[in-house]
Amino acid sequence: MLQPRVCIRHSFCRSQRLQYLRKQSYATAVDSRPERIVASTASELSIQPPSTRNNGAFALRTYKPRTPGVRHLKRPINDHLWKGRAHLPLTYPRKGQGIGGRNNTGRIMVRHRGGGHKRRIRRVDFQRLESGKHTVDRIEHDPGRSAHIALLTHTDTQVKSYIVASEGMREGDVVQSYRKGIPPELTKSMGGAMDLGMIAAKTAWRGNCLPLHMIPVGTLVYNVGLSIGKGGQLCRSAGTHAQIVGNNDDQEKISKYVNVRLQSGETRKIHRDCCATIGVASNGLYRHRQLGKAGRKRWLGIRPTVRGLAMNAADHPHGGGRGKSKGNVHPVSPWGIPAKGGFKTRKRSKSNAAVVIPRPRNQGRRRRDQSGPSQR
Repeated sequence: MLQPRVCIRHSFCRSQRLQYLRKQSYATAVDSRPERIVASTASELSIQPPSTRNNGAFALRTYKPRTPGVRHLKRPINDHLWKGRAHLPLTYPRKGQGIGGRNNTGRIMVRHRGGGHKRRIRRVDFQRLESGKHTVDRIEHDPGRSAHIALLTHTDTQVKSYIVASEGMREGDVVQSYRKGIPPELTKSMGGAMDLGMIAAKTAWRGNCLPLHMIPVGTLVYNVGLSIGKGGQLCRSAGTHAQIVGNNDDQEKISKYVNVRLQSGETRKIHRDCCATIGVASNGLYRHRQLGKAGRKRWLGIRPTVRGLAMNAADHPHGGGRGKSKGNVHPVSPWGIPAKGGFKTRKRSKSNAAVVIPRPRNQGRRRRDQSGPSQR
């Protein structure tokens, strides 16, 4: 009796293929985890701005191209982040028609918004009015902002709160807020003397919140306030910072203001009692990331941007016509405002009195000069 033929080669190749797939993983990181450097002296604790692509002092996590979506995927290495869920009492659900960029009447106020993954909004404490020591429980990722946030626990009251984490902040660090003044224990430890240098040496540490007049000149700060009694409003995104450049103590008329230079090059005067946090906002390599595919943009709640040339004439001034023609119209926005050529919309009579040195407005020439001449 004839026996059925068994394809030995086919079964052997199939078993080898299964063993090969078991060994593979779809998100194999190429870059290793960087070691944390523990500073031992005060000079090693100096706060530095985030690294740039020019100096090559940073590494991004890349992946083997198992799928087309991870071929160009690049992410900052943040292995120190908390892997679990957020502290639930400090969150509330993000829902409503505002997710799609619409107001209370249903009209679109912000274009290219909609969809995305379900989120919960974190209640971040930008004021930091509570004095006393706070211990950092963990560093978390916040889907609603680019910088990381830190969960704090008050040492005495055990009350928890979220703040924007500074670069280098880790679990176990102790931070304080001096917005209500210098505590009596600190004054007692200095022998009752109110020396500004000694106060700065004991208070101007990374993650501490201080009034601007208590911060030494040249210090990098973030989460800078603009009004007395309110929280931080400037430099809250990932990697942003400002610098204290002058306290105006020798000028009586403006002695109540402190000059702060922003990253845009603008220098503005802010009241000396406004708050700021020492350091640089965390996740400084966020701007170097690459999403790798269009789907990740949709997960973030960002919808595609359609060219005006591809629209109908009723939807955009560049729309309509036969073929790729915008009808001999100069480049304008959907509302008819000129989009190129340096068209100014700010009135001269509405100048900002708080600006000491305005930021350069030269159509990107400053950025091109910094990058150097193009090599052909």
